[in-house]
Amino acid sequence: MTREAILLVYDKQCPVCDNYCQLVQIRETLGEFKLIDARESSPLMDEITSRGWDIDQGMVLKMGDELYYGSDAIHALALISSRSGIFNRFNYWMFKSRKLAHFFYPILRFFRNLLLKLLGRSKINNLRLENNVWF
Repeated sequence: MTREAILLVYDKQCPVCDNYCQLVQIRETLGEFKLIDARESSPLMDEITSRGWDIDQGMVLKMGDELYYGSDAIHALALISSRSGIFNRFNYWMFKSRKLAHFFYPILRFFRNLLLKLLGRSKINNLRLENNVWF
């Protein structure tokens, strides 16, 4: 039996996002976990854009036919993550509740965007919005 890979689309140029995605571990029984750089063209990025989701404002988790965006993605990740290691236990505790995920995610996104602005990083701008190049 072949299981579909679980895909996580995020901005690899963001040091916080990259570290988070490298540290989070899903339970091995669920399937292969693949990280996708949102700055690279892919059919999945096309689907994200067609849904009108701004990848600069939230990561996307794909499990089977389901896509989760932003706080819903981090909540779903917490539920499927392993509980091994301090980071994964903390991640589960912080985002296991949809309410906690919806509360904390915008705060974390604000500080992420501030960091990227200080680092002088450009936005992915998958929605091709005018005057939306820099954080």
